[in-house]
Amino acid sequence: MRSRSFAPLHTQVSELSLGTWSISGEGYGPVNPSDADAVVDRALELGINLFETSDAYNHGAMLSRFGERLPQDNVFVAVRFGIDRSGHPIKCFARQFLSDSIAKAAERLKRNRVDIALLHNPSASTIEQGEATGLLREMHSSGQIGAWGVSAGNATVALAALESGAQVISVAHNIFHFRDLHTISSEIAMRGVAVLAHSVLAYGLLAALWGPNQTFPEGDHRRFRWNQPTFYNRIQQLTIVRNLVSGDVLTPRAAALRFVLSNSLVTSAVIGPRNTSQLEQLAREAGSGPDYLPPDALTTVTSKLQSPGIYE
Repeated sequence: MRSRSFAPLHTQVSELSLGTWSISGEGYGPVNPSDADAVVDRALELGINLFETSDAYNHGAMLSRFGERLPQDNVFVAVRFGIDRSGHPIKCFARQFLSDSIAKAAERLKRNRVDIALLHNPSASTIEQGEATGLLREMHSSGQIGAWGVSAGNATVALAALESGAQVISVAHNIFHFRDLHTISSEIAMRGVAVLAHSVLAYGLLAALWGPNQTFPEGDHRRFRWNQPTFYNRIQQLTIVRNLVSGDVLTPRAAALRFVLSNSLVTSAVIGPRNTSQLEQLAREAGSGPDYLPPDALTTVTSKLQSPGIYE
């Protein structure tokens, strides 16, 4: 497992990190706890040392799982905060709520701090108000968190976070959703901010295994994510991914993952396997890069994505 510099923590992290929504028992349907444990354990064996979760996933159960299974040394956890699940889930970035949430997360993780604390998809106005970001800066100064940042839903939010001094930005980044990171790239480079790229396979779409009549079961968020015309268009657009399959790039899934890893601004690509087989496939398909994709192929696809069209 290759590593990249994570400047805010003055350390190296694996270029693949394990996201846990898929094994939390929510979002994609129920998961056997033993299967979730197996994914976490196998990730460690493969050399993954960065794990991403939210204290809202299954009411914090993933934090407790990490507390039981992750070693303390040279293994880092990024936690998203800001969803209150005491009743119907709502966003909450109030100072006391965040402070209590971070303290409880550290307790569940069995650590004296939260390595990376991220605001979970706040609005730009929430960031600009300064209450939440001010708290994170204070907790960083006091050592209660190692680094802080924002999981941003769009480039406007990400830019507001950068202006507020965020050390880490988590953004969706994939072949179908690339403009947000492109928009903030100069600010990222100038400030030396760490970037966690999530949704690298567009919730499985970029694996190119589905036809236009694909259906999803109850409990799977993808059942309602795309309307039928949008989903049909996306299936047609997968040609651009299939065209990258050549040489040691054996599958569209490998091409999509390597597209993300080819961006030098990306600190770690957050993958979301539901079982150990998927995890091992992704680890293999990351390849032996750099170069992750042939330079001419990357230039061609980048040119297509930059031109006016339907890809985003």
